[in-house]
Amino acid sequence: MRSLKRFRCAGETLIATLDDAPGTTGLLIVSGGNEIRIGAHRGMAELAATVAAQGHPVFRYDRRGIGDSTGENNDFESTAQDISEAVAAFRRDCPHLTRLVAFGNCDAASALILFHDKAPIDALILTNPWTIEPDGKGDDLPPAAAIRSRYVEKLKNPRELLRLVTGGVNIGKLVSGLAKVSSKQSRQPTSLPARLGTALAATRIPVTILLAERDNTALAFADHWKGDAFKTARTRATLETCPTDSHSFARPQDKAWLVERVLKALDFHAS
Repeated sequence: MRSLKRFRCAGETLIATLDDAPGTTGLLIVSGGNEIRIGAHRGMAELAATVAAQGHPVFRYDRRGIGDSTGENNDFESTAQDISEAVAAFRRDCPHLTRLVAFGNCDAASALILFHDKAPIDALILTNPWTIEPDGKGDDLPPAAAIRSRYVEKLKNPRELLRLVTGGVNIGKLVSGLAKVSSKQSRQPTSLPARLGTALAATRIPVTILLAERDNTALAFADHWKGDAFKTARTRATLETCPTDSHSFARPQDKAWLVERVLKALDFHAS
C-alpha cells in the first residue's frame, strides 16, 4: 500500500511517500542532489515498490526546499534535521518497526555519513558518496580520479594515440587535466573527505558502500577511500562495486544489482 505522508521540520512541511509492508525492518530513502523523492528515472520509486513487495516498509521524502516540501534548499550540509525528523516520522507511521536502514545516493550518502548519529538509524547503505569539493579554479573538469581512469583507457586504444599525434586532441584541456591529476588530495581536517572518514570511523552501526565502477563521483570516492582519511573506515565498512558508469544505477542490470544488495542488507538486519 502506497500512501502520501507529511511531517514537520524546523517550521516547514515535508512531504513523503510510504510504501507500507508488514516487516519490522524498514528502509529510509534519502534523496541526493536536488532530486525529488521519486529519484532519477523513477529509480527510488521503483526501488521502494520492489523492496516493499518483499515485505520491508519504505519511506522516502523531499527535503526542505525540494519538490513538494516547503522551505529553503540549502544543500546536503544542512539536512541533519531533515533526516532526523524523517526517521521519527517513519517510526511514527510504522510503529511495528524494530530496525531502520537508511539509504542514500551521492550527497545524500554523504549527508547520512555526517548526520546518521543524530537519529535512531541501525545501518547505512551508501551509494556513490559525494567527496568532491570546489577547487576554486572554475575549470569544470571531472575529478582527478576520473581523469586518470579516462587517460588509462585512452592509452590502451591505438586510435586515441593516433588522435594525439595528429592533433585531434585538445592540448590545452590535456595539460589542464594532467595538472589536476598531479595535484595532491586535500588533507585538511576540515575537508569533506576528512570529515566523512572521521564520521565513518566513529560509527558503530553496519555500513555498506556500493559504487558504480565508472561513475565520476564513485571514482572520486574510491580514490579518497584508499587514503589515510578512510583508514579506520576501511576496516569496518563493506564495499562492493557494480560494473557500470550509471550514477543512478539506471540500466536494468544495474537496478537488479542494486536491489539484490539492498534486500540482502535488509534481510540480514531483519534476521
